Amino acid sequence: MKEFVGHCFICKKELYCLEGFFDGVVAGEQLLCFTCSEGNEE
Repeated sequence: MKEFVGHCFICKKELYCLEGFFDGVVAGEQLLCFTCSEGNEE
């Protein structure tokens, strides 16, 4: 099952919950895709 959750705060990519697992990162109150979260850590 694929359920829309929101958009990445930085790049605006659509983020989904896939089979019960979130396809991104929650940073405080912001949603980030994995790519942006990795770049944000540097």
